[in-house]
Amino acid sequence: MPKSPAMKGEPDFLSNLRQEFADHRVWLDRLVVAGFAVAAGAAVVGFTLLADGAFELFLALQGRWPWFTLLWTPALTAAVVWATRRWFAAASGSGVPQVVAALDPRLEEGRRGLLVSVKLSAAKVLAVSGGLLAGLSIGRQGPSVQVAAGIMFSARHWLSPRSGISARELLVAGGAAGIAAAFNTPLGGIVFAIEELSRRLEQRSSGLMLAAIVIAGLVAVSALGNLAYFGRIHIEAVGWRLLAPGLLVALASGLLGGLMARLLVASLTGLPDRFCAYRRKRPVSFAALCGLAVAAIGLLTQASALGGGHHHTRELLAGQAEPLPIVWTWLKFVASWLSAWAGMPGGIFGPSLAIGAGIGSDVAWLIAPQHQVALIALGMAGFLAAVTQTPITAMIIVMEMVDGYAMVLSLMACALLASLVSRLVSRPLYPTLADLMLRQLAPPAAAGPGPAAATAASGPHRPETAPHSPPA
Repeated sequence: MPKSPAMKGEPDFLSNLRQEFADHRVWLDRLVVAGFAVAAGAAVVGFTLLADGAFELFLALQGRWPWFTLLWTPALTAAVVWATRRWFAAASGSGVPQVVAALDPRLEEGRRGLLVSVKLSAAKVLAVSGGLLAGLSIGRQGPSVQVAAGIMFSARHWLSPRSGISARELLVAGGAAGIAAAFNTPLGGIVFAIEELSRRLEQRSSGLMLAAIVIAGLVAVSALGNLAYFGRIHIEAVGWRLLAPGLLVALASGLLGGLMARLLVASLTGLPDRFCAYRRKRPVSFAALCGLAVAAIGLLTQASALGGGHHHTRELLAGQAEPLPIVWTWLKFVASWLSAWAGMPGGIFGPSLAIGAGIGSDVAWLIAPQHQVALIALGMAGFLAAVTQTPITAMIIVMEMVDGYAMVLSLMACALLASLVSRLVSRPLYPTLADLMLRQLAPPAAAGPGPAAATAASGPHRPETAPHSPPA
């Protein structure tokens, strides 16, 4: 029976099915991508177990010999910073700016491996775990982006030229899978890929990204369980009485989050002041001094302001009283800033959620104790949105982590307002640091005169060893 003109444009199921199975190489390429997605998920799981175990060892050390940490933390901080700068400086910092820079079209194809690779992923896992063993205030979620992206990026060596899968698509899929597996938030991984990494999503790329998120997420759930990161909160009603304290949380989160982003940008890019000058001249000694200050904060807070801070946040969500209202939030803020300024590999996602929880708890302690749990969730979303300036990602990550679907509109409004306030205070954190890396990686002719050119001109090995160091 001949097809009518209206049916000629319809897909031919049998013909498409035959074409799908005609080329075995297409399926081999898909298996390669799936295998590397499994490897990325397993790497994030191993990273999680190693990092959490390292911080537990530090807690046991401080519990037994608390004053010994005044020697332990500075010494181990200096050792990790020295080793990272000496051999794997592209593994320093959060890891998100490295992936953002690797995705930039201005970067030559052959130089992406200077920012993301399996070697750097392994170094990142070890260095961040070393920082947590030292007791610094760092997280593992941002670094998981670089870890998973480096593994997925290496899949390009095993794909056929006819696969149609680009290095950019592998990087976006790996970064999204890293966030999804680290937080157990698949929707957060998708939105993070769109809002921060890709900023646009083509139809062909979406399938690869979703497959990587699903596979890596299944590996993480199989190993760690399908549990909410901070437990499950239950809020019966969100009424107008929450408006005033919620608005205060949003404004405070926006201001403090913008201040954190501004401090990190200024500290990591370098300013013409004596502290940054000393950091440029003696980076390892500077790291030891930052470690000493963080160790002192750890003694004051009994280590609750160290690490990612999720233990303290879980206690607040469970309704336990804040031992140091207002003071704890500022101590966690300073400890997180100093840990990053030291040059230690580590992320800001976990500490940001803890600081935001502290802000929400402080506002509840001051004016609305009956809304403590809701305000803590708002503070987490608000501060994370303010630091990263990605409000949708922050809202979805917090909503999935606390199972707070009843607060969708409230979390969205708080994250959006906090992000807008932050933009009045600071430049975007990750894009700014990514631009710095691109200037350092630029060839001398393109870089022009100035510090970036001097860094790029120091030889082919120098850009790999100083992407997060301030310009000389």
